[in-house]
Amino acid sequence: MGFKALGLTACPAANVEEAKAALHSLTREGEDYAIIYVEETLAQYMTAEIDKFKDSPTPAIILIPGRDGSIGLGQSALNAAVERAVGTNIL
Repeated sequence: MGFKALGLTACPAANVEEAKAALHSLTREGEDYAIIYVEETLAQYMTAEIDKFKDSPTPAIILIPGRDGSIGLGQSALNAAVERAVGTNIL
């Protein structure tokens, strides 16, 4: 609900299948989302779907920690993106 309070579109997902369906819906042609946030606990099971967008400028798929805290996927994805962009890991 915090994201909705900020004016963002929220697509709650109770499981991985719902998360995959939401991601597919948000990334279909004609949709204009620049950034999509995905909770790390769901993203760990959606790597194939998320990897389709890692080299495209939009949408940027950002992994965020869940209620239980970070499992490190978001930081790893950020490190990989910086390394691809700069040529070396500067973080």
